[in-house]
Amino acid sequence: MIYNNILETIGNTPLIKINKITKNAKGLVLGKVESFNPGHSIKDRMALKMVEDAEKNGSLKPGGTIIECTSGNTGMGIALAACVKGYKCIFTTSDKQSKEKMDILRAVGAEVIVCPTNVSANDPRSYYSVAEKLSKETPNSIWCNQYDNLSNREAHYLSTGPEIWKQTEGKITHLVVGVGTGGTISGTGKYLKEQNPNIKIWGIDTYGSALKKYHETGEIDETEIYPYITEGIGEDIIPANIDFSIIDHFEKVTDKDGAIMTRRLALEEGLLLGYSCGSAVAGLLQLQDQLNDDSVVVVIFHDHGSRYIGKIYNDDWMKANGFIN
Repeated sequence: MIYNNILETIGNTPLIKINKITKNAKGLVLGKVESFNPGHSIKDRMALKMVEDAEKNGSLKPGGTIIECTSGNTGMGIALAACVKGYKCIFTTSDKQSKEKMDILRAVGAEVIVCPTNVSANDPRSYYSVAEKLSKETPNSIWCNQYDNLSNREAHYLSTGPEIWKQTEGKITHLVVGVGTGGTISGTGKYLKEQNPNIKIWGIDTYGSALKKYHETGEIDETEIYPYITEGIGEDIIPANIDFSIIDHFEKVTDKDGAIMTRRLALEEGLLLGYSCGSAVAGLLQLQDQLNDDSVVVVIFHDHGSRYIGKIYNDDWMKANGFIN
């Protein structure tokens, strides 16, 4: 089959059985390996949808500039769309993101502005605020705003959910997803619960993030919010894309447990994946007593390990953070 451009290869990623790491867990554990997307992450799906919806509603015009605040993966998806469709890109990111992510974005033609991590979301220096300011100052531009742009979760309702339902022949009993913007868990979870309301939707959060507490109490607890190392999951804001009614439970995973599990996935399963993938599996194992022999668990593997070579796959970095001796 011949594709007209790289964007046509997004989606239809494989489900791969996890064998060694989950051998003591009951049921069948499958990874939805989203690193098979052309931008090597699940964010390709929603990035393309946000761009196409902006074209349809007229906010993105020919020769325009796409602005986004991104931890790297959404930016990559948008940049691929921009390459094919002829737009410019400006991305803001935080200084905790890996150098590989920034270099990759620049390689596909994007301008990257690095902002401090250790400031609040409404601080004018934050990567949210800088993106919003740039969108007001840049002629013929749009700010995608993946956190509140509902095209994000709609992309997963239309693609990720139906794929998983079809691939498991409707046998899925649990979906495990690391939660950042909330688009993946909300869109995929909504579709799956419409097919079978008994499917459990488990969100993986990290320590330093407000999401788990907000899900349980409806309040943002400022004492829960502090800097953390895990990339791609957790929030200090509550994105509009998160439909908390879809999510049955949030499980927090430490920076260390996520990093070590990511390394194990590479060593034991041959899956070179990103940081949040390890967090998702670690979170599942923390909840494994809730599984039985009939459980069919799908864990979303969000992105590829090439984004983290200088970090979790680097022994010196792991030692410096106290994750390995």
